[in-house]
Amino acid sequence: MTVSNDRANTEQGQLPLNRRQLLKGFSGLAFMVCAGEALAVDSLSHQAELPSAALTSPWVHIDSSGTITIYNPVAEMGQGSATALPLIVAEELDADWDQVVIEYSPIDASVYGHASIAGHMMMLTVGSYAVRSYFTKLRFAGAMIRQQLLYNAARHWEVAADELTSRNSVVYHRKTQRSISYGDIARFARLEKNLPPISEVDLKPVNEFTLIGKTDVLRRDIPSKVNGSAVYAIDIELPNLHYCVIQRAPVHGNRPQSFNKSDIEAMPGVTAVVTLDHGVGIVGSSYWAVVKARRALKITWTDDALANTFHSSTIFDEYDKVAGTSSAPIKPVHHSGNVEEAQQSAAKNLIADYRTDFVYHAQMEPLNSVVRIAPDKKSVELWAGTQFASGLRDAVAKQMQLPVDNVHLYPQFLGGGFGRRSWHDFSLEAVSLAQAANVPVKLIWSREDDLQNGAYRPATLQRMQGSLDHQGKITRWQHRTIGDNPMLLAGGAKIPHYDVANQQIDFSVVPSGLRTKHWRAVAYGPNKFAIESFVDELALAASQNSYQYRRQLLGNDPRALAVLDAAVAMSPWKKGAVNGRALGLAFAENVGSLTAMVVEISLEETASSIRVHRVWCALDAGVVVQRENAITQTEGAIIQGLGSTLMESITVEKGAVEQSNFHNYSVMKMAQVPEIHVQLLESGLPPGGIGEAALPITAPAVGNAFAQLTGKRLRQLPFLPARVKTVLAS
Repeated sequence: MTVSNDRANTEQGQLPLNRRQLLKGFSGLAFMVCAGEALAVDSLSHQAELPSAALTSPWVHIDSSGTITIYNPVAEMGQGSATALPLIVAEELDADWDQVVIEYSPIDASVYGHASIAGHMMMLTVGSYAVRSYFTKLRFAGAMIRQQLLYNAARHWEVAADELTSRNSVVYHRKTQRSISYGDIARFARLEKNLPPISEVDLKPVNEFTLIGKTDVLRRDIPSKVNGSAVYAIDIELPNLHYCVIQRAPVHGNRPQSFNKSDIEAMPGVTAVVTLDHGVGIVGSSYWAVVKARRALKITWTDDALANTFHSSTIFDEYDKVAGTSSAPIKPVHHSGNVEEAQQSAAKNLIADYRTDFVYHAQMEPLNSVVRIAPDKKSVELWAGTQFASGLRDAVAKQMQLPVDNVHLYPQFLGGGFGRRSWHDFSLEAVSLAQAANVPVKLIWSREDDLQNGAYRPATLQRMQGSLDHQGKITRWQHRTIGDNPMLLAGGAKIPHYDVANQQIDFSVVPSGLRTKHWRAVAYGPNKFAIESFVDELALAASQNSYQYRRQLLGNDPRALAVLDAAVAMSPWKKGAVNGRALGLAFAENVGSLTAMVVEISLEETASSIRVHRVWCALDAGVVVQRENAITQTEGAIIQGLGSTLMESITVEKGAVEQSNFHNYSVMKMAQVPEIHVQLLESGLPPGGIGEAALPITAPAVGNAFAQLTGKRLRQLPFLPARVKTVLAS
């Protein structure tokens, strides 16, 4: 993917949702540029580089050579969205994909953003939201440019536009078989106004797609990542670039009280030593110089942080008290029917607690940013891998007290995000150090920095309660989540596809003082672990097969049943596992998609460790833009889900994280990855999310398989060998 890092950003109109809005976005644009004429401002500050004839919109630029540049507004962190979104435009444009060049769009949320929950526009790549938030908008954008091409060709040939068709960047006249390329049209094109409005019915039917969903359309970012030419922010080099590191407080919230500043300033290669609210920054001529200087720091920290008294080993005792009291502040998620009456009239009542540890993002590229402030201090340039481009630009402008237009952000590839890079802390730190040292800087977080000063998926306790009637049907469902950070607790707690009349779902917040953050699938991971494990426990109490039990719960939902049935059909579920192994099943909705999964496990009893051998996953994500990439994304979600299921755990003692690197924070290794089979179901519905869809059901599927194998239930993630041993001995 070609990424331009030297474009400025100017204002444009609103994102073109319809013809009128698109024309508003085109206001001031030039469709016909003849030799000697000036090209009108199109918000892409590379006009001087354009050929003398071009067709331009906020999303697409077609030059006279036939090259089609499509602007990508989202972060590319390995998920493939930077190919998928331009592909959507190209589909409706009838573009020759081989002639398409992809560039990052300007940072202008009013044009290139999507609507947040609050309604304002953001350039934010999170929540498996890229394709599903832009799909319809970009189809309209492509269709409207195609309409302009057809009407310009019709005017040129003096024929009716409805006599024309297009394919592979060429317009054809049906009657005479005349043809003209998009590049040739760009030589004389002008904005055609008063055209018939384009509506949904004018967009291509799914069965006529030639690019979307085709396996031979490959991701554009992969070749450069394979040959090593891909550029990440950490690769950026500038004249007079200095390096910097920060020694942060071991406990979040504490501050530097005193330190040996003069000693550090005297060390070779050190340019500046900067006291920050949360630590001490060191700027120097080389990375090794600042690392050595940091090792020589002797800091006395304040000890008044909330997290100072936090111990992860005892937090569940506190959570248990909150779960069992009616006096704790409770925030409702969903309520229906009468759970009290259902409990009183039940044939059986069950209660179970499920726990999840803190989890670290473990993105492979260290957090980093490069910052260069202009000599007059009136503008700044920033190179960063960010999931929230518009938010970062605004945050830098606020910190430096600059107009937003004076902040020039150049997004780069991200070496993994998983929610961590939607925060701006590491980039704002770099800005602070560049301001203090008055030199261009590159800030790098080491793995130890990130692990011990990161932001984690919060630990949770899930209290599940259910009632059964005499036929084993669920008549009451109660689910309370206890944890830190209200933004990270409620997602996935609802059970919209299960037929249960009486429900009470809520959560309560217990502050820890630690930094917590969205982690892949956010609250769906902990919540679906509890939900899908508890469904199996209820099925056992009802003396029913867990697959058939779920079919009854999904009885009024044919789409969900199709996904569940597909996962079972592709696995040996009905045949049964071989000796020494067991199968587990789970189902969930997430990010607009439905997934079901069967896993096959065995138990290495001497080590008390679980081995996952095979995984079968069925996914209905609606229209899939890139099929091969969707399968790859699902495999990645399963692998990361297995890591958080079997081994990933952050522990905290007196507010300080005990893990420091991958020697004591384990992630899945290649040799541990099971055989994975993914089936994509064709529902034809609008796209759902893919990157996070399968992750939440990985843990309950493994836990349910363990229960089938041993008759014992694991109720705390991860399923560490010590916990397995304890459960087996119970």
